[in-house]
Amino acid sequence: MPDIKQARILIMATDGFEQSELMVPQEKLSDAGATVEVAAPKSRMKSGKIYGWDENDWGKTVSVDKDIEDVNPADYDALVLPGGQINPDKLRVEPKAIEIIRAFYSSGKTVAAICHAPWLLIEAGIIKGRKCTSYHSIKTDVINAGGEWRDETVVTDKGLITSRNPGDLDAFVAKIIEEVREGTHSGRRQAAE
Repeated sequence: MPDIKQARILIMATDGFEQSELMVPQEKLSDAGATVEVAAPKSRMKSGKIYGWDENDWGKTVSVDKDIEDVNPADYDALVLPGGQINPDKLRVEPKAIEIIRAFYSSGKTVAAICHAPWLLIEAGIIKGRKCTSYHSIKTDVINAGGEWRDETVVTDKGLITSRNPGDLDAFVAKIIEEVREGTHSGRRQAAE
């Protein structure tokens, strides 16, 4: 996939997503020409939208394009997982969310997680042996799951992209675009089996 303008990117989140970590990638990837869709579980607070978290209260809402129960990972080139504390904690108990993450990863597609979203990578069993980063408060969780944690703005390991916090968003989105242009990572597929 050499052109981001041909890419279809899925952002998977639920209520309590870190507002900037969903909305900035959504806007910047769309501006780059990608088709970006938001998927959320049916267990969200309201049909058709999810609520962001902005510092210490509910923030803006984002429209949901698809229920995760209806997502076919084969239809997309990359998966973006916003953080926040609430969002990934709620998503990691959704079996379909974990199934989607595993499907993207095992097919060698780009998977990008920021802030607390590496909790989802841990739950999906795909962080072991991978270079990564996260929000500093879950560093121990990542290390205990076998991740090779680094304190860097963005860390990439064969299409698995991680960043620490909203301050890293520009580098995070730039790396997503770069990795999508590179295409799938077949070497990762064998490592995950």
